[in-house]
Amino acid sequence: MEQLMRDFFLFLSKNRALTKLAKRYGLRFGASRFVAGETIELATRVIQDLNKQGLLVTIDYLGEFVDNEKEANEMADNSILAIETIGREKLQSQLSLKMTSMGLDISDNVVLHNMRRILEAAKKNDVFVTIDMEDYSRAQKTLDIFKKLKREYENVGTVIQAYLYRTEKDIKELNEYQPNLRLVKGAYKESPEVAFPVKRDVDENFKKIIKMHMLNGNYTAVATHDDAIIEYTKQLAIEHRINNAQFEFQMLYGIRPEKQIELVEEGYKMRVYVPYGTDWYGYFMRRLAERPANVAFVLKGMFKK
Repeated sequence: MEQLMRDFFLFLSKNRALTKLAKRYGLRFGASRFVAGETIELATRVIQDLNKQGLLVTIDYLGEFVDNEKEANEMADNSILAIETIGREKLQSQLSLKMTSMGLDISDNVVLHNMRRILEAAKKNDVFVTIDMEDYSRAQKTLDIFKKLKREYENVGTVIQAYLYRTEKDIKELNEYQPNLRLVKGAYKESPEVAFPVKRDVDENFKKIIKMHMLNGNYTAVATHDDAIIEYTKQLAIEHRINNAQFEFQMLYGIRPEKQIELVEEGYKMRVYVPYGTDWYGYFMRRLAERPANVAFVLKGMFKK
């Protein structure tokens, strides 16, 4: 049943008509638990509150199905606005983005132009930028562009997904760039031809790449809500005398906030992924797909008096 629900919500996340409908009606049906608001001003308030609790942040201006240059440029403009806001308000925040929003599916020229604009603004404001990984069909192109940008800019990292068979090879190939990587399990529906279909195998591969990347001496963001993976990372650091400054934990806004604070109190760096914007629908559906508890929360909110 859990797998059926996951597949159902992942299917809904790719529906363009529902995406447009959701934009029109705003943050309803529980989405505000996972999305900080529709504007950078609202997101800023959330970030300031999280920072006061000792939590670091990475913000993401949400966007789905960007298929023309004008919209891609507008998405880049919003990312630059977010960077400038981080700098001006002195927020403890980085920026995350999807390159499809910057024109990845349009042309290399469009996406590279927008990424360089963003990274120049980030360099000026001392903001780190993480390129999110998307589905398997875009993985190689994303990494190729990341490598190109990493040769030009220090303040850029990307994401590696543990559920893909190719992941161990990617970690090895990226090592020469000494990359700052966010390591995740993966949140897209993929064929068993390219991804581990069994959760146990994904978890073991996750542990393997965490160990590889940390022992390579590279900065590692372990993005998980899984207590077993969190404890594994802690013990790995103790066993190999890895300083807490070399890694951090990351979690999504609205999920396990008590655990986030607990990690801060234990002396670990804890970063919260905070999305905002009007194009929240696809992101929201993927969060519902990840955990049945999220669905229960939303249903409770919908029928609450």
